[in-house]
Amino acid sequence: MLTSIEKIIFILLALTSAGFTIHGFKTIIDSVRKGRSAPELKNVPGSLIKAGITVLFQRTILKARKILSVIHMGLFFGLITYAFVNLFDALEGLVPGFTLTYGGAHLAYVPTGLVNAFNLISDLMSGALLIAITVFLVRRFFVKDKALTFRDNVLLNDKVKAGAQSRDSLIVDVFVIMHVSAHLMAQAFRLDQGADPFMPIASFLNSIFGASQIGLHVAWWISIGWVMFIIPYLSRSKHTHFFIAPVNLGLAKQNPRGQLDPAIPLKVPNGNHYDPGAKIITDLSWKRILDSYACVQCNRCQDVCPANFYGRPLSPSALEVNKRYLLKEATFGSHPDRLLLPLTEAVISPEAVWSCTTCYACVRVCPVGNEPMADIVDIRRRMIVDGAELDSGVQNALQSLATNGNWMSKGKRLRGRWAKEMEFSIKNATEEPVEHLWFVGDTASFDERVVPNTKMVARIFNHAGLDFGIMYQNESNAGNDVRRVGEEGLFEQLVEQNMQAFGKAQFQRIVTTDPHSFNTLKNEYPQFGGKFEVKHYTVTLLKLFEEGKLTIKKELSHYKVTFHDPCYLGRYNGGFTAPRKLLELVGVEFDEMPRNCENSFCCGAGGGQIWMGKVAPGERPAENRIKEALTTFEKNPSDKKQLFIVTCPKDMIMYSDAVKTTSNESKIEVRDIIQLIAEAVGVEEPVLTQAVTSPA
Repeated sequence: MLTSIEKIIFILLALTSAGFTIHGFKTIIDSVRKGRSAPELKNVPGSLIKAGITVLFQRTILKARKILSVIHMGLFFGLITYAFVNLFDALEGLVPGFTLTYGGAHLAYVPTGLVNAFNLISDLMSGALLIAITVFLVRRFFVKDKALTFRDNVLLNDKVKAGAQSRDSLIVDVFVIMHVSAHLMAQAFRLDQGADPFMPIASFLNSIFGASQIGLHVAWWISIGWVMFIIPYLSRSKHTHFFIAPVNLGLAKQNPRGQLDPAIPLKVPNGNHYDPGAKIITDLSWKRILDSYACVQCNRCQDVCPANFYGRPLSPSALEVNKRYLLKEATFGSHPDRLLLPLTEAVISPEAVWSCTTCYACVRVCPVGNEPMADIVDIRRRMIVDGAELDSGVQNALQSLATNGNWMSKGKRLRGRWAKEMEFSIKNATEEPVEHLWFVGDTASFDERVVPNTKMVARIFNHAGLDFGIMYQNESNAGNDVRRVGEEGLFEQLVEQNMQAFGKAQFQRIVTTDPHSFNTLKNEYPQFGGKFEVKHYTVTLLKLFEEGKLTIKKELSHYKVTFHDPCYLGRYNGGFTAPRKLLELVGVEFDEMPRNCENSFCCGAGGGQIWMGKVAPGERPAENRIKEALTTFEKNPSDKKQLFIVTCPKDMIMYSDAVKTTSNESKIEVRDIIQLIAEAVGVEEPVLTQAVTSPA
C-alpha cells in the first residue's frame, strides 16, 4: 500500500521512535539501580509469570471501584488487542497485497475463519476502547471526579499542581481516540467491495464515507504515526505503568505483610556506610523507586487511607506521584541535584509522615503492588536518627518504653498486678513450664478500661483447663508500634529483653490478646531468632470449643452485633475466620459492616497514633466506624441490644471513646468478644465480699 518514499519515511520514524523509547527505559532502569538493595527475592521467573497472569486477567483492580474497574478492563483488553492490530496495520502498509479485509481473501496461506475472528474482535474492541477512554476523559475533565484530586494541605510537586497529570491524561486520551478512530477509518477506506460482516463498525463507516486510497493513506499515517509518538512518550509520562506495573507486581514483597524491611539493608556493598532509613530518594530500596514508575496515579490508596479521611495532609498516592516527578526532573529534566533533596521537602511533609497509622490499607488496595507505607516508615527511621522533633506524646511513650518496657509510664513490677488480684493463681512462665505462654501486652496489662477483659480471658482459660502462664515483670512491649514509629534501636532493645525472658520460660506456643503483639512476635521476631508458634486468643478460644473444653450454656440471641477486623489481625495476618465463628457459636444476630475483612477501616490507633499528644480536628476514623456500624444496623432494625465487637485492646479504647464523642452511648455498646464468650459459657466475675466490722 505504501509508496517507496512512504516506506523510507516509516522506517526512519520507527527507528527514531525506538531510539527515544530505549533511552526512556534505560533512564528508568538507571534511576531504579540507584536505590539501596531490597530483601532477596526467590523464584523471580515464576513470580513474573504469575504477575503476568494476574495482570492479564486484571485480578488486582477489582478490589475497589467495581464499575470503573470493569470499564478499565475494556480499555486494557482493547489496548492488548491493539498490539496485534498495529502489527497487522504495519504489515498492510509495508507488504504489497497484504490485507485482512474480507477474511484475507488475497492471502491463500491464512485460514479465512481465523482472519474473520481477528477482524471481529479487533473491530468490537475498537468500539470498547473508544467507549472506555471517553468515560475516563469525561470523568477527569468534565465530571472532575474528586477522587482524582488531592487535599490542599497535601504536599505536591509544583508540576503536578500546575496540571502535569491532567496534561498527560489528556495526551493519552486524545491519542487513543485519534489512533483507534484513524484505524477504523483506514479499515473503512479499504472496503472497496462493500460491507465486511466481520467488521461491523468499519463497514458502517464505509457506508458513510466509501472506499478511498487517499483516505486510506491519510488514516493509516495518522494511526501509525500516533503510535510512533506515543510509545517513547509513555516512558516519560504518568502512563509508564503500562509497562512497569507487571514487572513491579512480579518483583513485589515476598516476605510476610507484617514484616518490615530492615532499617539498613542486609547486603551492603563493601566500603559503603548506610544510615538507617531514608533521607533522600536514593536511600529507598530499588524496589520502592520502581514503585513510583509503576504507580497508576489512580488514588485508590488515598481512598482507603484513614489519615487522609481524617483530613490529615497524607496521601499515599501523592507520595508516589511526587517520587515520580522528582525522578523525572532529575533524569529527563537534567537536574540531578534534585535527587539530593530531602524526602520531607520534595515528596511528603513531616506532618504527613507522622499521620500514617501503618494500617496497610494503601498497600493492600494498590493494583500494582506499591508500598507507600514502607517508604513512610523508612522516612520516620531517618528523622528519628537525625533528631527530628517528635510529638510530645510520642516522645513520652518512647521514653517510658526505654525505661519501663511499656508506654504507659508504669513500673515493670506492676505489669502482673491484675493477675495477683485474680481468685486463682496464674503461673509465672519464667519459673515453671506452661503449654501456652500468654503475652499480655501493655494496654491489656495496665489500662483500667481493658483490664476487666484481660481478667475475663484468664477466667475463660482457667475454666477450660488451659495450661497457661504469663511472664509478669519479665514481659516488655513487643515493639510492633515502636518499629513503625521508626525507633529501630528501641525496637531491637525490646526484642532483646523479650528474647531473654523467653529464654527463661518453657512453653509450647504463645497466645496473645493484642493483634499488634501478635503481628510482630509472629512475623518479625523470627529475624532475631524467635521462631515461635503464635496464636491470637480468638483462635485459641475457637479450638477450646472444638475440643469440647468450652460449651455454650446460653445462646445470646438477644444481641445484634457487628464486628471490627483489627488491621494487625485481619489485613496483615488473615485472621478473619475465628472471630466470626465464635460469634456464630454464641448465637448472636450478626450484621457485617460494608468495610470488612481485607477492606476493614482502621480505628486510627496504629503506627504510634494512640500515643499522640496533639489531636488534629475533624472526624476521627473510629468515630466514622461507629457511624458505619449504626448505619448497618439501621438497614435491618430490631429491638435487640446493639453491640460493636472488638478483639484488640486498643480497639476497646478507641471505639469506646468514639461512642462517647459521637453521643451514641444509648444506641451501641463496645464489647470485647471475650465478654460474649463469658456470658455464653456461664463464666461470671466473682462477687467480692468485704468484711464488715462492728462499731466499737
